[in-house]
Amino acid sequence: MRRARSTPRAPSGPDAPASRLLRLGPAFVAAIAYVDPGNIATNTTAGARYGFGLLWVVLLAVAAAGPVQYLSAKLGAVTGQSMALVLSMRLNRPSRVLYWLQAEGVAIATDLAEVVGASIAIHLLVGMPLWCGAVVTAVAGGGLMVIRDRVGERGFQVVMVAGLAVIGAGFILGVLMGPSPAGLDLRPRPADQQMVLLATGIVGATVMPHAIYLHSALTTDQGGTSRRRLRDNRIDVTLAMLVAGTVNVSMLVLGATALRGHQDEDFAALAHALADRVGDGARTGFILALLVSGITSTAVGIRSGEVVMAGLLRRRVPVAARRIAVLVPSVALLACGIPPVDLLVWSQVALAIGLPMALIPLVRLTSSRAVMGVWRNHPAMTAACWAVVGVVVTLDLALLAIPLLGA
Repeated sequence: MRRARSTPRAPSGPDAPASRLLRLGPAFVAAIAYVDPGNIATNTTAGARYGFGLLWVVLLAVAAAGPVQYLSAKLGAVTGQSMALVLSMRLNRPSRVLYWLQAEGVAIATDLAEVVGASIAIHLLVGMPLWCGAVVTAVAGGGLMVIRDRVGERGFQVVMVAGLAVIGAGFILGVLMGPSPAGLDLRPRPADQQMVLLATGIVGATVMPHAIYLHSALTTDQGGTSRRRLRDNRIDVTLAMLVAGTVNVSMLVLGATALRGHQDEDFAALAHALADRVGDGARTGFILALLVSGITSTAVGIRSGEVVMAGLLRRRVPVAARRIAVLVPSVALLACGIPPVDLLVWSQVALAIGLPMALIPLVRLTSSRAVMGVWRNHPAMTAACWAVVGVVVTLDLALLAIPLLGA
């Protein structure tokens, strides 16, 4: 039975705090996926509609995302291969193609949210038509990938960390400037169909499939021993999830305080409501956070698509071709007049439905002695991650069942 590489590699440098700090960063790139326009749409909408009623979903989703991202990083660090490549070695060609098709569908849903979100921000800033903003966003995302090719993976990580800081600052500013939270209640309540839809969207927007594929690829060439790499990745994931979780909570709190009871969920109306209720600073911060979120997460989506295709099909597609493939449906849907917030929310629901296809192989691979050797999952970690899979599948089934039951 073939075993993936799990023997210790030669140390790349002294095991000093400064050296470890320089190895942090892959989880922060993946964390960009946790604060993309889909998160903004689902979290602010949940806050505006239900106050703090879905805050517990956000907290649980972030808590579940941490172990999932660590397993993804662990798979890449131990095997030296991305999850897509590990899967391709264990699937026949028809299975690989079918798996790639569903993964590509998830990637398109991801990119749709990112392009739509950034195009809305551009429209709010300069009045550009949404479809033109989608073109600008696609070009900007491709430009970030060109920058990555010039400055390397580490430089790309620095750019993503800076983008994450700008996004977080925009929402935290809005919360600090807005009304004080009141009536904080984390207890689950009876759910209607819209609440289940938003809860599913929050999970899909937080525990995102493409972040799982990408994170495993970002940790394949780390130096040092296996033990050191895994320790560094635990620190990296913990810090990144703390930042991403804080930003997601800030999104919902902003919706629950500054936008509570606001009926129009169009982003332009939300921005104007922030200006009226909080001030122009909150509006500007919201729009800039949405813009940076869309552009940076577009670049992360491109990178993830490259990883999936290279691993499963063992082919590479030019960035321009991938941009066009995503741009066409985005422009078409925007030109049809479909409300952008609806597009964002439903795209995140699509991610939640596709999430088990990424989670189940991840848990199985990282629990396998044949793949991970002595670094396979502890039974408690495996049980916790299967519980996450169970919650996601339950939400998906509930979303499908409620309309059939006439709720």
